[in-house]
Amino acid sequence: MSNNLENEEENLSNLLKLVSPGTILKQGLEIILQAGTGALIVIGDTEEVLKAIDGGFKIDCLLTPNALAELAKMDGAIIISKGIKRILYANTQLIPDYLIPTNERGTRHRAAERMAKQTGCPVIAISRARNTVSLYQEEMKYVLKTLPELISRANQALQTLEKHRAVFNEILKELEVLEFQDEVRLFNVIKIVQRGQMIKRIKREIDRYIIELGEEARLVKMQLKEIVGDTLDEIVQIIQDYAKRDYRKVCLELEDIEMNRLLEPINIVRILGYETKPESLDLLIFPRGYRVLSKIPRLPSVVVKNMIKALGDLPNILNSNTNQLMEISEVGEKRAHIIKRELKRLKDKALIEKP
Repeated sequence: MSNNLENEEENLSNLLKLVSPGTILKQGLEIILQAGTGALIVIGDTEEVLKAIDGGFKIDCLLTPNALAELAKMDGAIIISKGIKRILYANTQLIPDYLIPTNERGTRHRAAERMAKQTGCPVIAISRARNTVSLYQEEMKYVLKTLPELISRANQALQTLEKHRAVFNEILKELEVLEFQDEVRLFNVIKIVQRGQMIKRIKREIDRYIIELGEEARLVKMQLKEIVGDTLDEIVQIIQDYAKRDYRKVCLELEDIEMNRLLEPINIVRILGYETKPESLDLLIFPRGYRVLSKIPRLPSVVVKNMIKALGDLPNILNSNTNQLMEISEVGEKRAHIIKRELKRLKDKALIEKP
C-alpha cells in the first residue's frame, strides 16, 4: 500500500475507533439519535479549534453519554478534549474560514466539514432530519452505518471473500502443479495475482466494518481469520517468486491500482516488470522458490534466501542433490536430506491432487 493510501486507511481506522460500539462517545451519539435532536461535536482543544469558536460557555466536566446528549439539545457545537475524557465547551458557534470549499448543503454539515479541514481535528455532525452520523477529518468524510446494516454488509463481504478464496485455492493448486512440471506461463501468474489482490481489498473493507462494529465484531473477526488463513503470505511469496522488479515495490503498485485496471492482464504484466506485449502472456517463466520452500517445516527464511541465491530458481533447487545443498550456507547434511525429502513430498502431493 502506498504511503498516501496507507495514511488514509490509518486515519479512517482511528476515526472509526473513536465512535465504535462500547465507547462512551458512541453511547452518547446513540442517545442523541434516539432523541432526534442532532448535534455538532468537535474533538480536540487545539489552538486552531479555540480560534475558530465563538460564544457558548465553558463546561470542563467529565464526558458521559447523558451529559453529551443533554448538551446536544442546544443549537451550538460541543467541544470535547483530545483524549475524549472531558466536555470543555457547549453551545459554541463554529466560525471556520468560509472560503474553505465544501460540498455539504446543511449549515451544520458545512460548518463541520470546514472545521475539520481547517483544524485537522475530528468533527461529528448528527443530522436531525436524516438521523445519520457523519464523521469529518481533514479531507475525509465517513457516514456511520447502523448496527444491523453493518452486520449485513460484513456478512455479505465475508460471503464474497469466501468465494474468492475458493477460486484462489483452485488457481493455486493449478499453479503448483505447473511449477513442479516447469510449465508455468505468465498468464497463470497473472490470474492468481489478480485474485489475490481482490481478496486483499475485500479483507480491507471487512477490517473497516470490524473497527466500526467494535465490541460487536467478535464473530466477524473469527470468520475473517478462518477464511483468509495464510493467503496474504502466499500472495507476497508468489510476487517474490515471479516479479522481475523489487517485490516490495510491486506490492505497493498493486495496492494502488484501480479495480478496472487490475482486471486488465497487461497492467499486471507491466507492474511485475515484464514487457507489455501480447505474446508476453505465453512466456514460460520459473519460480524462484519462495512459496514452495516456505512449506518445508522449520526451514528458516535465511536458509530459503541462501538456497535461492545459490541455485537461482525452483527447478535448479529440485534438480540439486544433497551434496550441492550442503555447500549452501546454513545447510548441513541433516538439513539437506530433510529438504530433499520434503520437496519430493510436496511434489508428489501436488501431482496426486492435480485439479
